[in-house]
Amino acid sequence: MIKSKLIYNALFFIGVVFVLGLGYSFVIQDEAVLSDKMDNTNEKVYSIKSLEVPEQLSFAGEDMPLNDPDIYERMDRELLVNTYWQSNGILLIKRSKKYFPIIEPILKENNVPDDFKYLAVAESGLQQVTSPAGAKGFWQIMKTTGKEYGLEINSNVDERYHIEKATRVACEYLKKAKEKFGNWTLAAASYNAGMSGITKQINRQKESEYYNLLLNDETERYVFRIVAIKEILSHPEKYAFNVNDDHLYKNIPTKTINVDSAITDIPSFAKSFGLNYKQFKIYNPWLRDNYLTNKSGKLYEIKLPEAIN
Repeated sequence: MIKSKLIYNALFFIGVVFVLGLGYSFVIQDEAVLSDKMDNTNEKVYSIKSLEVPEQLSFAGEDMPLNDPDIYERMDRELLVNTYWQSNGILLIKRSKKYFPIIEPILKENNVPDDFKYLAVAESGLQQVTSPAGAKGFWQIMKTTGKEYGLEINSNVDERYHIEKATRVACEYLKKAKEKFGNWTLAAASYNAGMSGITKQINRQKESEYYNLLLNDETERYVFRIVAIKEILSHPEKYAFNVNDDHLYKNIPTKTINVDSAITDIPSFAKSFGLNYKQFKIYNPWLRDNYLTNKSGKLYEIKLPEAIN
């Protein structure tokens, strides 16, 4: 018993010496690394810096009143938050290369300013996500809104996950809001707070400019966040984002097949085209179950990778 304790104490002492020695070597190594990062003025090269807010920023052709100190500070906040969330910034840059080519022509076709593609980024990060309130897809459309604008939403089909169709619905909403409020900035704000929410505050405050309205924190930050995302994604190197072209995500070319009958077994249907169930759903996320009832004989367009025969 005593012999075992002596051996244990000896081993413990050796272990402590080893750890202390290893720690000391790490300290020396860290000091060397830090010294490599010193410039000629003996200052560390890497530092967290405040950002220069551009003298002019705009959304959908409408200038931000950056000469107002409150507007300047709010814009500065969003630039800082979105620039220094580096991992998210890199992902947004990568996804934008994949999905903007899908969104941009639909915005143009519907006479909606190109800047609204950044609204989709702010809403979902260009992912098929679901909010705590139940909004879904790239454009975070609520169920009632989706149905109101003609999307099919049921247990086995949810077209809020259909990028093209959801983008067209977003365009219809935004054009209606622009007609109601008279400018695109308030139309964008209403996408967050709802048209009735913005109307209520306009009437309550007797003010019709977004930048002059006192709104809830989320809506007050909303347009600023969109503009910050626009600025960063438009000039990534300016904000220290360096992404190699071959690291950008690519949209795989697809072809379309028409289906006007039920699909009783989507996994088997997918396998008939050389895809597994997961792969099939990546191309058709709006199909929400492993079957499609299609009692009405509706014509559905199914996407498949172009490379498949």
